[in-house]
Amino acid sequence: MTTVIKSGIPVMNHTDLRHINLNLLLIFEALMKARSVSVAAQNMFLGQPAVSAALARLRELFNDPLFERSGRFMEPTPRAREIALLLGPALESIAMAVRQPAEFDPACSDRVFHIGLADDVEFALLPRLLRQLRLEAPGIVLVVRRANYLQMPGLLGAGEITVGVGYTTELPGSVRRQALRTSRVVLLRGDGGTQPLDLDGFCARPHALVSFAGGTVGFVDDALRLLGRERRVVLAVPQFNSLSELLEGTDLIAAVPDYAATVLAARGGLSVQALPIALEPLPVHMVWSQARDNDPAERWLRSRLQVFLGEEGAQLPVVSTA
Repeated sequence: MTTVIKSGIPVMNHTDLRHINLNLLLIFEALMKARSVSVAAQNMFLGQPAVSAALARLRELFNDPLFERSGRFMEPTPRAREIALLLGPALESIAMAVRQPAEFDPACSDRVFHIGLADDVEFALLPRLLRQLRLEAPGIVLVVRRANYLQMPGLLGAGEITVGVGYTTELPGSVRRQALRTSRVVLLRGDGGTQPLDLDGFCARPHALVSFAGGTVGFVDDALRLLGRERRVVLAVPQFNSLSELLEGTDLIAAVPDYAATVLAARGGLSVQALPIALEPLPVHMVWSQARDNDPAERWLRSRLQVFLGEEGAQLPVVSTA
């Protein structure tokens, strides 16, 4: 069997797929779930000898024991766990490709959607989206995962989310990307001051920073460094939700995305001003697995994300479908 090495993981050449029975891979998946030949056979409505024979062929195919006896059940080997991580999304993609697309009626659906959102998107933009989804599709379930630009590709690749929204960088070829809006950074302050801060005042004031990794350096610091300047970050928090209470009545300031600043300032006690330095706007992307392109339910969800999280939907009212 011909294999190539990609990122340290043996990958089968596509020409070798002609010699593989898809049923073997389905039996492997059943064995991973059941950890028992007899239970897997029962779940697949097959005889136990047929599953035992399939396991022998799988061991030969992958050149690994795959499962080892441990009491009443079998434990997968490290190689089996690695195969399962790669095989799950692949089998789902095959099923999606051959499945006849069904009509999707959001008003009657009880579909469970798994989405990943950056913290600023979840905080500032999710509430408006959710209000519309509750009107259009009251029976659906929305499971939201916190996902920054480093986590998004892995969550999509593992099938833990089907679509994500946030700033993204490098993505695998199996992921599609669409720009939803542009994020501009503004200054948020809670000291009641109305006079705009110049660069000296900006650098002299203590700063608060929202950092998912717990660091005290961000892209604002990179821009200041190019000018030979620096700021003093005295507070780093993991999410935007508490920022208004933390800034109000203090000399702290924060540089945040404009849509997050609008929501925070609307609570009262904070004001929004322009930054005294020019920063490149950052795109907010919607990303999704290519395997979900033609799923009618996922296409509907992406259309709602585009309208109610996108820039063009910023001024749209939430409209009842009644």
